Amino acid sequence: MWSPITNIRQISEALSGRTPSILGHDQFLKFAVLLPLVEVDNEVHVLFEVRSLTLRRQPGEVCFPGGKIEKGETPQKAAIRETSEELGIKESDIMDIIPLDYMVSAFGTIIYPFAGTIKDTKMISPNVAEVGEVFTVPLSFFKKNQPDSYKINFQVEPEDGFPFDLIIGGENYKWQTRTMDEYFYRYNGKVIWGLTAKVLTHFIELMDFIKSNEEGT
Repeated sequence: MWSPITNIRQISEALSGRTPSILGHDQFLKFAVLLPLVEVDNEVHVLFEVRSLTLRRQPGEVCFPGGKIEKGETPQKAAIRETSEELGIKESDIMDIIPLDYMVSAFGTIIYPFAGTIKDTKMISPNVAEVGEVFTVPLSFFKKNQPDSYKINFQVEPEDGFPFDLIIGGENYKWQTRTMDEYFYRYNGKVIWGLTAKVLTHFIELMDFIKSNEEGT
């Protein structure tokens, strides 16, 4: 039978050892993506997909392989599974999986990115229902070329009936607004932007950080 908590000591004991998470974690949609590294003519390239024009969401946009994390599935497993399904390769063909920083978006989603190596691009046979085409870009291109950056401003719009009378300032309340950077890369007529460009930029920054540390030692 449940007994009520009546003092601070009981509260402390009840919560001790708890591992914190993201508030509202269970309500977030969770996705995993893979930044695939491949070798082309003895040079490291990044592989991209172009989403099929028949898809309902974001048709024709450049992206990395990825999708929704299924129940009971780890983010890394989801990234590998989605890459295997979309590129028509075996999961064992995806190697050296490295977790990158995960992102909590303003739209109620958590994205878990990974970098990994596809050992044989000749085995790639894209799923035409999801992938219109694949292409690669030399990693050196992104190291030499900074993305164009633009600001997106999020505006607060309370719903009809919002109780302005309960807050100081009422309808003139000074809401905190949020600004987000959007990155754009252009390569041979392809535009890489949005989540894909964010993950890519993060990866390039990690590479630069590692290089600078190595040079400093």
